[in-house]
Amino acid sequence: MTNIDDGETSRALRTPKNPAAGDSSKTVDWDAEALTFDDEPDHGLRDPVVREAWAARLRDWLPHRARDVLDLGCGTGSLSLLATAQGHRVTGVDASTVMVARARGKLTGHPAVFLVGDAAAPPVGEQRFDVVLVRHVLWTLSDPGRVLRRWCGLLRPGGRLVLVEGVWGTVSPVGIPAERLYELVAPLVSDAVVVWLGDDSPLWGRKVEDERYAVLADL
Repeated sequence: MTNIDDGETSRALRTPKNPAAGDSSKTVDWDAEALTFDDEPDHGLRDPVVREAWAARLRDWLPHRARDVLDLGCGTGSLSLLATAQGHRVTGVDASTVMVARARGKLTGHPAVFLVGDAAAPPVGEQRFDVVLVRHVLWTLSDPGRVLRRWCGLLRPGGRLVLVEGVWGTVSPVGIPAERLYELVAPLVSDAVVVWLGDDSPLWGRKVEDERYAVLADL
């Protein structure tokens, strides 16, 4: 889970494969970033208003009965925690060992398992899920179409992709536009819809001006 400040790429959005714009010589130590990751309002969800805003969205997006959710790029597990609070069983995957350790600590006693691994190729073997939940990860990947096909293969019949993405910044925008993501997803599923999130400021802990959205896609 990542975030971008208006007008520039934040340190939290750089990845080892996708350094910050204009800074190609550097990569991110996600284990080090984990120490302050939850300081972002939409990462740690410490503000009850922000937390409830995301909880309300998940109640709309996830099944109403207990199901198996795969949270890819789970970070410190904030969305995983909300999903388990709504009765779901969660498997989280993140490339950072420290992120995963923090997620495990955060969800002690909850029906959740966290694995260190690549969100593009989750180390889940033959396990299948009812929901694949991914926030601010897909845009960083070099071949999102291929990854989406792989993620669809991790879903049970009738399963759902929940993809939260956006386009951030004005000088050098980064991200994936909703139209482009919809075009990639639509041929793989039976139904897909774009839900606009930019005007829902409680989700982000502040007012935002850039493009933020979710694509909900059902097999």
